[in-house]
This record gives sequence, C-alpha cells and structure tokens, in this order.
Amino acid sequence: MSRTVVITGASDGIGAAAAKMLAYPGDTLVVVGRSPEKTKAIAQELESDYFVADFAELDQVRELAAALAQKYPRIDVLANNAGGIMGSREVTVDGHEKTFQVNHLAPFLLTSLLIDQLVEARAAVINTSSNAHRVMAKFNIDDLDAQQHYSPNAAYGNAKLANILFTKELNRRYGDHGVNAVTFHPGVVATHFAAESTWLMRLGYAGVMRRVLLSPEQGADTLLWLATTLAGEDWTPGEYYAKRKIAKTSSLANDAALARQLWERSEVMVGLSK
Repeated sequence: MSRTVVITGASDGIGAAAAKMLAYPGDTLVVVGRSPEKTKAIAQELESDYFVADFAELDQVRELAAALAQKYPRIDVLANNAGGIMGSREVTVDGHEKTFQVNHLAPFLLTSLLIDQLVEARAAVINTSSNAHRVMAKFNIDDLDAQQHYSPNAAYGNAKLANILFTKELNRRYGDHGVNAVTFHPGVVATHFAAESTWLMRLGYAGVMRRVLLSPEQGADTLLWLATTLAGEDWTPGEYYAKRKIAKTSSLANDAALARQLWERSEVMVGLSK
C-alpha cells in the first residue's frame, strides 16, 4: 500500500538526507523547507511534491497545513524535523521567541491542524529532538518565550525538551486513535542548523568540528528506521530514541503534568485555544 510521507526541514541536513532515503517508488514523498531554491532542487532530484514555509511565521504554517490537508486526505508519516539554534534573542512576527517557535510551536501547530489526516492513516509522527534537552535546558513553563532569561543554548535545550513533552502528550491524547508519536536524537551532525547562531557555534558546526561530527546520512538513520518500521512492534510510541534504541531523558521529560500544561499553553500561543 502506498504511503504519503511528509518531511519538514527537508531542504538541507538530515531532513534532505532522510528524504533521499525515503523516496520509495509508489509512495508520495512531500518535502517542506524554508528555502524556495533548495527545497525545489531537492524535490526535483527526488521527483517529489514540495511546499515552502518559514516556521518563523505561523501564518505560513497554517497555509502549509491547509494545502497539505487539501491535497492529501491521509498522511502516513509526518516527520517534524525543521529547527535550529539561534543567536541573540529574536521575537517573531507572532510575538514569540524564535527558537521556541521554530522548534516547537510551529510543529505543534502543524501537527494539530493535520490531526484528522494523521488519525485517518494511523500515522507515525516523528519529532526530531536532541540530547541538548538534558544538558542545556533551563525550562520554565511560565517563561516559554524567554523574556526573563535567555541564552542561545538554553533556548535550544528548552525547545528540544518541549519536543519530547509534546510527543508524550500527543501519544497520550491520540494514541488510542491510532496516531503513533515518537521522538529521537539524531546525534551531533555536521549540518547548517546553527547557521543563525553565534559565530562560535557556526564555526564549530561548519568548520572546526566537522571532521568529527556525524554525516547527515548518519544523523538521519534513526528517522529512517522509525519511518519504515512498525509502531508497537519495532518501536514504542511515546518514547525517545537514539541509535535505534530507547535513550535516557531528563526527569522533566517524563513529567506528565508538565506535558499537559505545555500542550495547553501551546494551544493558546498558536491561537488554537483562548
């Protein structure tokens, strides 16, 4: 049976690598990226569908969700992979700290708006997180936009923790409806995800450390595995994986009350609830 597979952040890095490995004959592959030129180039190479959306603008996420829902009545795999670490604190046009919006609020909104298509397909929702949530996060549910305290590393760690909490709450709310949510750590990968961060982070990821970092293909391996195997048999919904195995998380990542609270506040922040 053919599947519809949607990958965000697919114009570069592990998203592009995963898209190339998931371009199976008979399936409908949909790549989503911020750069019109890079996204189109990947799509043409893979003969796939594509959409362009900047997750720093939630209206573009809403337009993306509407276009996807109209074209694909069912979505079998949604890989929420777009994200990155930023530099100095920026506020988006939606009024949110950019790191938190791009890494968490945008995929939260996209997934929420596509929930009917995901339920219809009994889909896998694969969220890209990071072990940064264990070492960088300084999570404060009352300061999600980092108005009181901000650093690039803490903002990124907080967003990656939010990815795990979102995954667990998505599984709690929709697991009985057939949605299988899971999250994973790709490893420390040589990509351009730090392109908007500090010069030191850019130097590390783009230059000095590149020789010891994983390739995008290596980083995409667990995503590929999750997207091509069976939930409940090969992997457990609601869990956090690294190297195809359940991995250790921080204690906050397993706080069910915090996950519910984050979901409710996220709904308000993206305009799904008042």
